[in-house]
Amino acid sequence: MFTRPFVWLFPGQGAQYQGMALDFWEQAQEVRQLFELASDSTGQDMYALLLNGDRETLKRSDISQPAITLANLSAAAYLAKQGFQAAGVAGFSLGEYAALVIAGVISAENCFRLVRARGKAMQESADRLGRGATAPGMAAVIGLTPEQVASLIAVWKAQGVSGLYAANINSPRQTVVAGTSEALAMAISRFKDAGAKRVIPLAVAGPFHSPLIADAAERFRPVLESVAFMDPLIPCYSNVSGTVLSTGAEAKQRALEQITKPVRWLDEERAIAAQTGIAGVLETGPGQVLTGLWKEAGNPLPCMSAGTVAAIEEVLRTLTCV
Repeated sequence: MFTRPFVWLFPGQGAQYQGMALDFWEQAQEVRQLFELASDSTGQDMYALLLNGDRETLKRSDISQPAITLANLSAAAYLAKQGFQAAGVAGFSLGEYAALVIAGVISAENCFRLVRARGKAMQESADRLGRGATAPGMAAVIGLTPEQVASLIAVWKAQGVSGLYAANINSPRQTVVAGTSEALAMAISRFKDAGAKRVIPLAVAGPFHSPLIADAAERFRPVLESVAFMDPLIPCYSNVSGTVLSTGAEAKQRALEQITKPVRWLDEERAIAAQTGIAGVLETGPGQVLTGLWKEAGNPLPCMSAGTVAAIEEVLRTLTCV
């Protein structure tokens, strides 16, 4: 076990790709057991899905949420096999469920039950809202601070513009907004007029982390209420509050609120950076989005990718040389 502890960060929806986590499956029996558990819990052959699933299939919330969670937990299992132990955990949106497992709040089996139900509820909301040019969606505002984005939305709301929300507070210069098609069309030009360098519409299934999908939270509530949540065994950070969860009861409440409330990722990063006794953070799952956001926030501690066997081997080589 390494004496220099790391906080593990778990990515969320959008990080998925065909073939993710299969390298872990090939290397570790613990990961193969996770695949079996996920398949049993979701009623779908997860190995076949990750091997053969195309981009459009994996993009659906009801498919991607169990798949990404499996990839996150597979990376965590392989890290543990290599002697790592999490000093704390955080997850971006969906990634928070893998964090809850590693913190001892929920079991892996219940985790897969929850993300399957969460993904289904969110996909149903997206389908209800429709597709195409008139459907609600999300856009990334680049070059304005979160405070500037929030202030502009408040001003426009006072002027009668409804249906626009700050959804993901990602970094000092990146905020993702969710809204109706009309609100987003208006906001894109107005954010640019206010000094945004870019406003990028995102290819997502719906306006997540906003009141526009409140019906998803209500459909998810009965499944969530049926699962036991224990008190965290290690620091586990909340998207909703941006701070450490104190109890299992709080974690369960935040899990429901998370569907319609913004992801305060920048606040989480700052709280993690202030945690004493840690050597850095590891992005424990597919992609390197969280690594980029960590660096963009100017955090002094290192962040390393740990989403593949090769990436974890590189982490081991780096630590050996330090």
